[in-house]
Amino acid sequence: MLLSKGFEVEMYTGRTDGEIVGLADKITKSVSGFVREPDSRNVEYTTPPLQQNEQLLCELVAPRRRLRHFLHSLDSRYTLIPGSTLSTGSSKVFYRSDPKNPYHAYIENTYGTDVVTASIHINLGISDPEVLMRACRLVRAEAPLILALSASSPFLDSCTTGYHSTRWHIFPQTPKQVPLFESHDHFIKWTEAQLQLGTMQNVRHLWISVRPNGDCRPYNLNRIEIRISDLVTDPIHLLAITALLESRILQLQQDPSLDPLLSSQLPSSSRQDDLLALITDNEKHVAKASLNAQLRHWYDGRSIKASDWITQIYNEVLPIAKAEGIACFLTPIKQILREGNQSQNWLKQIDAGMDVSDVIAQTTTVMERQEQALQSDLCLPA
Repeated sequence: MLLSKGFEVEMYTGRTDGEIVGLADKITKSVSGFVREPDSRNVEYTTPPLQQNEQLLCELVAPRRRLRHFLHSLDSRYTLIPGSTLSTGSSKVFYRSDPKNPYHAYIENTYGTDVVTASIHINLGISDPEVLMRACRLVRAEAPLILALSASSPFLDSCTTGYHSTRWHIFPQTPKQVPLFESHDHFIKWTEAQLQLGTMQNVRHLWISVRPNGDCRPYNLNRIEIRISDLVTDPIHLLAITALLESRILQLQQDPSLDPLLSSQLPSSSRQDDLLALITDNEKHVAKASLNAQLRHWYDGRSIKASDWITQIYNEVLPIAKAEGIACFLTPIKQILREGNQSQNWLKQIDAGMDVSDVIAQTTTVMERQEQALQSDLCLPA
């Protein structure tokens, strides 16, 4: 049975020349469904949890069309900017969207603009807390592969950085040491301890690649939240990445031995620590080279290229996707593997002689045209 799925989408605003401009105050006052982030240069919208990908596609596109309509009413040059870092903005200054918010003050003073990023948080519904914890363990072990597919932040301050995901390279994962939670009770006790120690300011202040989520964390949980993904502006590609995740979780439900804490061949006496070290290293390698990164497999520590590992999982879950009727949504994974992710394609344009602002400006046009086509073909008028 398909899982419910929803997205938290963070996006920058700016001008058609690619320049990032903070408009959060105007947007959140005038456009329903959008909320501010600590910095005014990006805003967020959330899609409702749905099982059917066709409906999800419309829920991804329709809010952007409404936002674009509002932006154009302010200035015909205003638009949405792709990418997960301040590609053409300034990372030297924090533009507070809500100067009186004490939590925003804490974020600015503690992390600076390292948190002024844009990403996609992918949520998949799982009601049983122990099944949820098992899914968190597997997905966290394989989360670098999601970053490899979604990487879209090779730029910062109008320069290339040497990373395919500058966002994940600079983003302050918090707290510094987060275990693979062995049970729901383990998660509850660990969270309570972090709040008491002050390493977490609140239950939301758990900034890692994958976390359990729910309406009353850490007690009442109902979904897994994958936070490692860079901003995927192509809704078709985002649904493909989500279909891969969903199929993998469905496979885990059928075969609980996929749990890394149970089946990893790493030494049992140090398995938790070894797995965490492996995951951390894999995330660093993928932030640098995405699909080309050389990783270590959680099962036995063997070396494997990110794109080869994704292909292996794709082939494993394809029968499940076919049985659930979502194989067609999985297919674009092959395109990303063949043609490259957003970062890789942008860097090819840089190598061909374009500058960062031109690359971003060109992609803003492509993104808007794609949304218009999807709106026209599949969804109700904005």
